[in-house]
Amino acid sequence: MTALKNAWTGLRKPVFVPASIVIFGLIAFAVIYAGTASDAFARLNTAISNGVGWWYVLSATGFVVFAFYCGISRIGNIRLGRDDENPEFGMMSWFAMLFSAGMGIGLVFYGVAEPLSHYVTPPVAGRIPGSTDAAANQAMELTMFHWGLHAWAIYVVVGLGLAYMTYRKGRPLSIRWLLEPLLGRARIEGKIGHTIDVIAIVGTLFGVATSLGFGVQQISAGLDYLGWVDTGNGLVITIIVIVTAMATFSVASGVAKGLKWLSNTNMILAALLALFVLLLGPTLFLLQSWVQNIGGYIQALPELMLRTSPFAEDGWAGTWTIFYWGWWMSWAPFVGMFIARISRGRTIREFVFGVLLAPTLVGSLWFTIFGNSGILRQRNEGTMLDASGAVDTNTSLFVLLDGLPLSTFTSLLAIMVIVFFFVTSADSGSIVIDILANGGNLETSKITRIYWTFLSGTAAAILLIVGGSTSLTALQTVAIATAVPFSIIMVLACLSMLKAFRYEVAAAPRYLRVSTTAMAETEVPQPAVKRLRDLNISSTLAGLTPAPVDIPTDSGDSHVFITVHEVPAHAVNIDPDTGVVDISEDSQAVDPLGGEVFDTPEFADSAEGQLQSGTNPE
Repeated sequence: MTALKNAWTGLRKPVFVPASIVIFGLIAFAVIYAGTASDAFARLNTAISNGVGWWYVLSATGFVVFAFYCGISRIGNIRLGRDDENPEFGMMSWFAMLFSAGMGIGLVFYGVAEPLSHYVTPPVAGRIPGSTDAAANQAMELTMFHWGLHAWAIYVVVGLGLAYMTYRKGRPLSIRWLLEPLLGRARIEGKIGHTIDVIAIVGTLFGVATSLGFGVQQISAGLDYLGWVDTGNGLVITIIVIVTAMATFSVASGVAKGLKWLSNTNMILAALLALFVLLLGPTLFLLQSWVQNIGGYIQALPELMLRTSPFAEDGWAGTWTIFYWGWWMSWAPFVGMFIARISRGRTIREFVFGVLLAPTLVGSLWFTIFGNSGILRQRNEGTMLDASGAVDTNTSLFVLLDGLPLSTFTSLLAIMVIVFFFVTSADSGSIVIDILANGGNLETSKITRIYWTFLSGTAAAILLIVGGSTSLTALQTVAIATAVPFSIIMVLACLSMLKAFRYEVAAAPRYLRVSTTAMAETEVPQPAVKRLRDLNISSTLAGLTPAPVDIPTDSGDSHVFITVHEVPAHAVNIDPDTGVVDISEDSQAVDPLGGEVFDTPEFADSAEGQLQSGTNPE
């Protein structure tokens, strides 16, 4: 009873209660709505895709532009932590964890099925006939488009914002603080902030539930394909109960023990499965395909990134691209918080290009191994489709493995990979949701973590059961729908972060090494020297008023090191008669965070906290 009371005390009630009500309401709505018409989810999915599809396409591409701008510009020099802070993890360990974040049920579920589907039934907008060599190349381009830069740019927006606001500015690890530079602290700590976290929780839970649903479908289909069980609602419920119980045990044991062990295990199993298919399959063909797939993706990206297919009526965009962008956005708080927590001490440039490129390359290799293998098998043998001539998303992986040696063993290995990804997703997703429900507090109650784990499993089970034959569409519909409000928050977060970054760049000093040896006048054109003297400016610092303290120089005493702050040209006024330089204070950058102070350990350990306390070397 005491534990329950402590758990309730630690929760942020204006977030926890509304989020729980909305989640239960959406589950009830799904049950009631699905009972009124067999194609309810399909019609709702079409309506959502037609209504917000263009917005998802535009915003997702905007996130890619935002990410590259932050990485390439001077913003990239900002460190996600104190200026003297080193990265918490080495480069190889960091890349490995990014790879872990990029791996999940979705890669196993769609590894064979998506490229094969695009090969057999390509989008009408692409104007390429199906089951042709051109369709095979396009299939891999589309798959990498869905799992490449756009997906990870969505995660960059949330992850970068959380890392900056938490480790640089000392804010709690919560989505609401991404909008503080835009809305101010008072609004963020009020109803607007509560609403933002509620939206993030609802979107994350149903994003995780969608992934769990895919995992359950593939596990049951694999067991049925092996001839061990018959699929049905009873099997679905049994699998969800067993795996949710495993996730609950992992959650109760804590991150260090449960989640860390699970993450390491599923990474090893997934790598073994991919290596097996690569070595025992058409190895040389796959290596050649990988190089071509990367080149094809780079070439096709400019045309694909703004394609909305307004004249196409095949519904392909809604089934694939729009669904993926909604799914990634619903997962953004989950993955974003993970990559933020492992990226402390890195510069924004390292963060952006590491998060964008490393998982994209790993994903391209995974889809090449499984996708190109499936396409090649279908092209040469025609054995990858079901009796109706369509791609069975649930069983395509097992059909591929059935054509390789040790098929029973590898099918079991694939099921184990799915189970471990299932447990990891439920476990880590519940932890992230619980952190949000506790106002960014990293130390949360086991009771509330178990509550969110149970709720995720329940949502997945209900959506699968009430969806019936359209259960895949039901999962896609929920992912797209719950991401609508969060996509708006993400766009506002980009504007908010740019506002904070611009101030930091303007306020950050630049370090210059300046010669103290005066230049001979013969080395400089005379008119230029006169102008410099008229303005009382020296190119060598000679003649300026001496500093009240000794200026540190290098060992040769021929240079000094100084810090300078850039001043916008429009802010500088030069008196033509006296040459006196005056700076307009109205043109100076204003701190959008207002120098706010927080009485928390996170703030004291951040760059902003040290600056406020006067311990920062700047």
